[in-house]
Amino acid sequence: MYYDEHPPPHFHARYGRKGVVVSIANGAVTGRLPPRAIGLVLEWWSLHQAELAQNWQLLSEGREPKKIQPLE
Repeated sequence: MYYDEHPPPHFHARYGRKGVVVSIANGAVTGRLPPRAIGLVLEWWSLHQAELAQNWQLLSEGREPKKIQPLE
């Protein structure tokens, strides 16, 4: 997520030089990554959807987002 983002709530994921945008609400993906990378991104999203929504709200208020644990 970036501080100057636009709605709807989303986050960016990168793999090498490629990247996608993922909807926080439903996990819809815009862009292309290798299938395994997309699977890992969506697994992480499913585990942290509430935290992502909270961070979106914090950023929209000009506040610092909280750190979210990586996928293990």
